Amino acid sequence: MPKDSIVIKGPDFNQTVSLDSLLSTFITSGFQASAIGKAIEIINEMRQWRLSDDPLPVSTEENPVDPELLDPEYRRSVKCKIFLGYTSNLVSSGVREIIRFLVQHKLVDCLVSSAGGIEEDFIKCLAPTYLGEFSLEGAKLRRQGLNRIGNLLVPNDNYCKFEDWVVPILDKMLAEQNGEEKAHWTPSSVIRRLGKEIAHEESIYYWAYKNDIPVFCPALTDGSLGDMIYFHSYKSPGLIIDIVSDIRNMNNQAVFAKKTGVIILGGGVVKHHICNANLMRNGADYAVFINTGQEFDGSDAGARPDEAVSWGKIRLDAKSVKVYADATIAFPLIVSQTFAKGFKKTETESS
Repeated sequence: MPKDSIVIKGPDFNQTVSLDSLLSTFITSGFQASAIGKAIEIINEMRQWRLSDDPLPVSTEENPVDPELLDPEYRRSVKCKIFLGYTSNLVSSGVREIIRFLVQHKLVDCLVSSAGGIEEDFIKCLAPTYLGEFSLEGAKLRRQGLNRIGNLLVPNDNYCKFEDWVVPILDKMLAEQNGEEKAHWTPSSVIRRLGKEIAHEESIYYWAYKNDIPVFCPALTDGSLGDMIYFHSYKSPGLIIDIVSDIRNMNNQAVFAKKTGVIILGGGVVKHHICNANLMRNGADYAVFINTGQEFDGSDAGARPDEAVSWGKIRLDAKSVKVYADATIAFPLIVSQTFAKGFKKTETESS
C-alpha cells in the first residue's frame, strides 16, 4: 500500500465523543461515512478558496490581462461562487431551516429549486406541516383533507391559505406588467417578489430577497404555484413569465464566476439545471451530490460526478463526491462541520 493510504478507524466511545470528534472520524470509517467526510472537506475547500490562491496570470502583448486581476486586494476578495440546489421535499422537511440559515447569512450565492421548494416555504409561513407515517392510507387521508409527502402531512387548508395570499399578488404583478412600470416577470423575479411580500423571517426567499441572492426555478409552474397561475389566467388573463431571460441570467452566474462549487440535494431538473449552467464555463471546480439515486437506470439523479465530467459539467481536475444518503440525515451533519462551524467562528472572532 502507498505510504499515504488511509487506515480505516472509527470513533472510540471509551472516550468522550462530541459531534465534532464523531464526524471527524467519518472520513476514516468507510462506506458512506467516508463520502460524508469527503463532502465536508470539499465544501470547506470551496468556502476557503480565494482568487489569490491561484497563480498570477501572465500578461503579454498578444493576450493582455485585466489589471484588476493582478491587484492583490482584489484577488483576496474574490470567492468561489457556491450554487445550492434542492428538491421540493426537502423544503417540506426540516432541511428548510438549514437552507434558510445559509441564505440568511449569505453563505451561498445562488439557489435552484423545483416549484414545490418555492411554494412550500411560503405555505409554511402561513400554516404548519405535520409529522405522520409513511404507512398512512391514502384514501383515508383524502377523505380527511390531508396530503401526504412521505411521512409528512399537509392539510388542504394550507393550500387554501396560500391561494388567498398569492392571488392578490398575481393581480398586482399583472397590473404592473400592463401599467406604466412595464414590469418584466421571470421565474426568479416572481420568487423575489413573493419573498418581499411574505416578509417573514422564517422564509428562505424573504432572506434571498433581503440579501439579493438569486433563486432560479425553471419548472415554476409544476406545483401549487402553477395551479394558482393557471386559475388566475382564466380570471385575469395576460400575465407573462419569461423563462428565456432566466436561462441567460442563470448561465451567466456560472460563466462569469472565477471558481464555482455546486452542492445539490436530490436530482432531476434541479441537479441538471445547475450542472448545465456550469457546462457553459467548462465545468464546476467543486461538486457535492447528495441523493439516494442509483446509476443503473441511466437517470440524471443517479449519475455519479464522473458522468458529469464526461459532459464538461464538472472539470477534469475538479474535486467531487457523491453521498448516497437521505439528505435529511447527511446535510445537517455536513453543514455542522462546514458553514455552521465557520459561521460560529466568524461570529466569535468579531465579538
